[in-house]
Amino acid sequence: MNRFWAGVRFLTVFPVPFNWGTREGDLAGSAVFFPVIGGLIGTFAGLLVWALGLWTGDLLTGVLTTVFLISVSGGLHMDGLSDTADGFFSARSEQRMLEIMRDPHIGAMGVMAIVSIFCIKAVAIAGAPAMLRWHVVCLMPLAGRCALVLTMAILPYARPDGGLGTIFFDRPPRISALFAPALLGAVCVWAGGWTGAIVAVGTVILTLALAFYTFRKIGGATGDTLGATCEVVECVPALLFPLVSGFQADGIL
Repeated sequence: MNRFWAGVRFLTVFPVPFNWGTREGDLAGSAVFFPVIGGLIGTFAGLLVWALGLWTGDLLTGVLTTVFLISVSGGLHMDGLSDTADGFFSARSEQRMLEIMRDPHIGAMGVMAIVSIFCIKAVAIAGAPAMLRWHVVCLMPLAGRCALVLTMAILPYARPDGGLGTIFFDRPPRISALFAPALLGAVCVWAGGWTGAIVAVGTVILTLALAFYTFRKIGGATGDTLGATCEVVECVPALLFPLVSGFQADGIL
């Protein structure tokens, strides 16, 4: 269980008792638990969106739930998104992109990426039918953390001098990469039947597409690109679940 607690320490701001998960090697082996931790985050987010729905309007529910999803990781993934956007859209060389991504300052592209993803999530959650909103919010963190595992399994580490994500790439979680989509598919199908299955497939396809794009840009992944992948992939359930459910209700699917 130490690996699980190490994953909780890394992916969330939740307090972990005592020194659980702090031994050498615990974090390196924690990737197998990332989807499980994503599911737990989704459960808390689902409870939050249900409670907010009783007392606030749809838009405020969407905004506050999005704030929770970002803050539960201490903004780690959103920070990676902004750094990745600054680097990838700088039109510079591969090495210069990596340098820009390591710069602690945020640029215009990073700001636009944060605002765009925040608005997409908040509006998508607010616009989801009330009866589907709980499902959507529960699946978002699960999808994002499964994307982390898949990306770490298929991409090399891009920084020759090391960085925050190095520990996960020394021993790529390839077995975990089989477990992650299986868990995602099972939960998605349980939550929405064929709709959930389409969401799971869409999540995997977007993750692979982002991995390919990242590899073309910098030859591998970094901690920043992992965070960016998590944030972008979280949008899939928010956008696809209500859309496919609507098509089914209209008899299109």
